[in-house]
Amino acid sequence: MDYKDTLNLPKTDFSMKANLAKREPEMLKKWDEIGLYDKIRAISKDREPYILHDGPPYANGDIHLGTALNKIIKDIVVKSKNMFGYNSVFVPGWDCHGLPIEHQVDKELGEDRFSLTQAEKRRRCRNYAEGYLDVQRKQFKRLGCLGKWEDPYITMDYDYEATTVRELGTLLLNGSIYRGKKPVYWCASCKTALAEAEVEYDDHTTPSIYVKFPLISDISSLMPRLKGETVSVVIWTTTPWTIPANLAIAFHEDFDYIALKVKDEVLIIAKELLDYCMDAFGYKDEPYEILEEFKGSVVEGLKCRHPFIDRESVLILAPFVTLEAGTGTVHIAPGHGQEDYEIGLEYGLDVYAPVDDDGNFTRDVYFFAGQFVFDANEPVNEKLKEVGALLGVVDIEHQYPHCWRCKNPIIFRSTEQWFISMEKNDLRKKALKAIDSVQWIPKWGRDRIYGMIENRPDWCISRQRVWGVPITIFYCKDCGSPLYTRETIDYVVGLVREHGADVWYEREAKDLMPTGTVCPACQGDEFTKETNILDVWFDSGVSHAAVLENTAHWSDLRSPSDMYLEGSDQHRGWFHSSLLESVGTRGRAPYKNVLTHGFVVDGDGRKMSKSMGNVIDPQDLVDQYGAEILRLWVAAEDYTVDIRISDEILKRLVDAYRRIRNTSRYILGNLYDFNPGDDTVPYEKMREMDKAALHRLQDVIRRVRQAYENYQFHVVYYTLHNYCTVDLSALYLDVLKDRIYTSKAESMDRRSAQSAMYIILDTMVKLLAPILTFTAEEIWESLPSYEGKEESVHMTLFPEVNPDYRGKELGGKWQTLVTVKSEVSKAIELARQQKIIGHSLDCSVTIYGPEKLTALLTEYLDDLRALLIVSDITVASEDSIDSPYVSPEIDGLKIGVTKALGEKCERCWHYSTTVGSSADHPTICDRCCSNL
Repeated sequence: MDYKDTLNLPKTDFSMKANLAKREPEMLKKWDEIGLYDKIRAISKDREPYILHDGPPYANGDIHLGTALNKIIKDIVVKSKNMFGYNSVFVPGWDCHGLPIEHQVDKELGEDRFSLTQAEKRRRCRNYAEGYLDVQRKQFKRLGCLGKWEDPYITMDYDYEATTVRELGTLLLNGSIYRGKKPVYWCASCKTALAEAEVEYDDHTTPSIYVKFPLISDISSLMPRLKGETVSVVIWTTTPWTIPANLAIAFHEDFDYIALKVKDEVLIIAKELLDYCMDAFGYKDEPYEILEEFKGSVVEGLKCRHPFIDRESVLILAPFVTLEAGTGTVHIAPGHGQEDYEIGLEYGLDVYAPVDDDGNFTRDVYFFAGQFVFDANEPVNEKLKEVGALLGVVDIEHQYPHCWRCKNPIIFRSTEQWFISMEKNDLRKKALKAIDSVQWIPKWGRDRIYGMIENRPDWCISRQRVWGVPITIFYCKDCGSPLYTRETIDYVVGLVREHGADVWYEREAKDLMPTGTVCPACQGDEFTKETNILDVWFDSGVSHAAVLENTAHWSDLRSPSDMYLEGSDQHRGWFHSSLLESVGTRGRAPYKNVLTHGFVVDGDGRKMSKSMGNVIDPQDLVDQYGAEILRLWVAAEDYTVDIRISDEILKRLVDAYRRIRNTSRYILGNLYDFNPGDDTVPYEKMREMDKAALHRLQDVIRRVRQAYENYQFHVVYYTLHNYCTVDLSALYLDVLKDRIYTSKAESMDRRSAQSAMYIILDTMVKLLAPILTFTAEEIWESLPSYEGKEESVHMTLFPEVNPDYRGKELGGKWQTLVTVKSEVSKAIELARQQKIIGHSLDCSVTIYGPEKLTALLTEYLDDLRALLIVSDITVASEDSIDSPYVSPEIDGLKIGVTKALGEKCERCWHYSTTVGSSADHPTICDRCCSNL
């Protein structure tokens, strides 16, 4: 007789091979067909809302690993919140305006771009953005991310654009916005002002120069020893091209300065930098004399002459002067730097910036008119050398601001722009207060954005481009005064809501304002339109108003959002602009929690770049491994720091995935004849080993729920992976095999084990669902059905810790038994090495221990035999074991291992002296005979 046919061996259609790349699209298709997301919304509609507001990715290309990481983290949060019992709606969004799209359209149009009207060019930009929006939507859905994909928010939708105009109007009318001339980041290549978030810092080599400015004020009344001397103040700068715009030289009022006589002239420098400067000037071996020593405050108001322009340069005091490098004095060009501008305002200096939109010097710049500023560095140095003002030149490499789009170095240039004031209406003070009302995850996010808000200049919101929301301000043709009133703003908002922002470019000014509008200043009735558009960060920054408050469209949303979640660069981007816009219009932050993740780097921790050849396309990973492995990668890493990815890392995750999948498959295989409604054994009647397994499961539930609540998804992953590997595969499921295979199919022993396994897998699949979104669904479909079983695992709730399954005494006893098992395993391994036995079932084990332990082992003798997977076990009453293994872990524990008596049962493989006692079944043991 073939006794294999009498065993309850696993049977399941759940495939060992995942074949994710093929199976996942099938799952997505099914979810679309059944309307899964709508069903989740339907069962959640009366629950407390939890809104994660999507930061809009830019619609100008395929998604990359960074955007994939971001969307997967968001999806895990949203799914976990739904399973915690919230109504967690997810409305994805896209940022569609701005320079990158306009730049790409210009490239495609070539010379034709000059013949298009602004309205025609905007239509081209809209079509371009729509194309990539659809591409990205498909790619995000392919990752298993659920949401309102067919009803997203889009910054170029008419309704959104109208809200942007409305929000601009609110800030205009409350006095937060002004027009002024001040230095801004300017990209000469893109010909537009840039926001701080659009600036990247990279290495750049420039000449650092030491320049003499001859003193023209009579200083001898202050310092008699300088009477009759040729005196110059020496400055140091790394931007020679800004020398033509110099209007002042800054000293620090508390620093010590010296009048140094060397080579028949007197140079004024900081005392502390004497040796440094002598070396930089090439005067290291020259004799010198210090004629005077004085504080910086002494020279305030004195004047120098510009080295080669007939202009004065006044000596002023500034707190930002340092002694870290240079001469201890700072060259001031108010039109080319924020600090220079601010100190210039204090001293009434002109905001002089003789540079045009192309980055060329204007006609009023002597010697260098028409030259591109960076190209002028060398000519400026030559001119300084010619007039005898250049003391030294050294090329240095330093971090310099570059345009985020064209990657070219940028300049600081004073231009007429529109700004949101950080001081008017106490915006800075209110924003800093709002920051402390938010929970920042990780906590360092608070300090990062606080420092940025605390020190940032006014927000330049105007851009010299076409593709965006226009700054909807009119100008009187007669007097030039800007016009914006509640009436004109509301009128334009209505037009934009109906026709889109293109209407600003398609109609004349008179057709964009209420009939009869006149200039309040001069009563003129002819107007022109502002030609600048809004900073795209203002566009996305109003999403809290355009989306979260738009409950007429998305009824389940609310403001403020429960969470904003983006990469750490958004502290100066979307987190930043959203905060300022919301505080400026509503007096509060638009979010309650802000979660920040790091950037994706390669396996060696290097930033990914095409030039280095280490860029990985997420589409390639999805095609090769399936989206599930990408999701597992996101969950397995601590995303609060930079996240590494490599083939080696992915292969480890594939192995981990197989462990989880195969553990689930094994349990499913043992539930093929289990009906939860009919066959579940009540807890109180379960075998104690099964109760102990459920006790341990509660620890897993508690830890995983807590990890989800704290957004520590790597803790979720490691907890569940270790649970599958250690608690289940290596222990509980391994130990169960004898009972579940050899017992009668419908016996209490087997049904007890099946009941526990069913509860374990039902629990585990729900805990896995937010991360392994496809595999969890596949497992769920394979779990035995019962009345009321949800159609999808994503429609279920997380399991809660069941206090009925918790037993402190039970847990303690089984922990001790497991520890004993570990020590017995060591003894068995020694016996195997000594050729006493082969498999653990070949042996008989004798245990001797302290009285309390002996009592426990005696009580659990049958369970212990199963736990140890041995054929026989005896608990010795006295220390009578020959050549025992002495446990180093448990005091007094001694273990003996010998060859088991009897014959090997053909059915259960245990050795037993009862094999042969049955005439009908001479090759199996009594236990197996009774189970047939």
